[in-house]
Amino acid sequence: MNESSWGAPPGAGQWGPPEYGPASSLRGVAPSASAGPVHDWGEAAQTRPMPIVPEPGGHQDDDREHRHIRDNRDHPDDRGAAPRSGPLFRDDQPQEPMPTSVPGSDRSPDSEKPKKKSAGRNLRAAIGVGAGLGAVILASLFVYKPVFIGVIAIAVVVGLWELTSRLAERKDIRVPLVPLAVGGTAMVVAGYVRGAEGAWVAMALTALAVLVWRMTEAPENYLRDVTAGVFAAFYVPFLATFVALMLAADDGPQRVLTFLLLTVVSDTGAYAVGWRFGKHKLAPRISPGKTREGLVGALLFAMVAGALCMEFLIKHGAWWQGLLLGLAVAASATLGDLGESMIKRDLGIKDMGTLLPGHGGIMDRLDSLLPTAPIVWLLFVVFVGAG
Repeated sequence: MNESSWGAPPGAGQWGPPEYGPASSLRGVAPSASAGPVHDWGEAAQTRPMPIVPEPGGHQDDDREHRHIRDNRDHPDDRGAAPRSGPLFRDDQPQEPMPTSVPGSDRSPDSEKPKKKSAGRNLRAAIGVGAGLGAVILASLFVYKPVFIGVIAIAVVVGLWELTSRLAERKDIRVPLVPLAVGGTAMVVAGYVRGAEGAWVAMALTALAVLVWRMTEAPENYLRDVTAGVFAAFYVPFLATFVALMLAADDGPQRVLTFLLLTVVSDTGAYAVGWRFGKHKLAPRISPGKTREGLVGALLFAMVAGALCMEFLIKHGAWWQGLLLGLAVAASATLGDLGESMIKRDLGIKDMGTLLPGHGGIMDRLDSLLPTAPIVWLLFVVFVGAG
């Protein structure tokens, strides 16, 4: 009997194992000799008891177009059974499932949509802490000047503690904290009492104290540790001394308030505009969150605030001076923020501390204030005198 009457194409013997025998024996009945070729390939495939599986290594693509026997997965009794060696036909490829929600699960097609832009920090905690700090600063600034000097000294000591702790944890740099804390406090007080000359003398003595203090330990890494100590003395207390220099003027509280307001407004403008409109990164390798649009916002906000402050807060000040002051503050605050971001990226940390919820540590608040203080002090001296 001709095998083609069962749907096997010419040369089909090479596709099936020889022990299956003639196709007619698979059904267990002898077909009639007068029966014509069977063309109902689906019926032939469904009545076979076993799937015809290609021999390993066979040429599966030679007679694919002439082969009409279905895979055993199309059999009503074998649906859901996995093929033995992957798809048998060209169009028998697995289809990617449609995104559907799973009962009892929170995942749905809507969950794959881009999430709404987040502010990136706890704004409620940040606003609460900021309001508390502002109240302390205003009360000490306008009630009794020496109290504000104490606030500056406390901020300097805590900032030095955070910086030296992170250096020891991340880089194993042992910076002596005691001479830095004592010398930093002396710098702030000397700047308020004796002016810039007193601040410079206190800075030199603090650096010398760091060198001597470190001599009491092993000489290994001495140069590295004292270099970091001198850097810390300059970066935190010496730059903070310029706030004390501003406070020493007759209208010192107004100058310090202007300095603080412009720095805060600059940071706020950069944050608000950058979060809402920021698309172009400012310095992606240093601080990926900062954008050029945010810098524009900082400049605009600070210049407007500077014009208002110089016109209404500073005696003999002019609005155009405020524009220049705001421009300088926005630039220096941004550079200061990037500078500390560079330090934190080198140390492999996100924040310098956790003392202030929503802000990080003290150093995370002083980063833009410290490099801005000498610039604002200098511009005040140029515009309206030392006072």
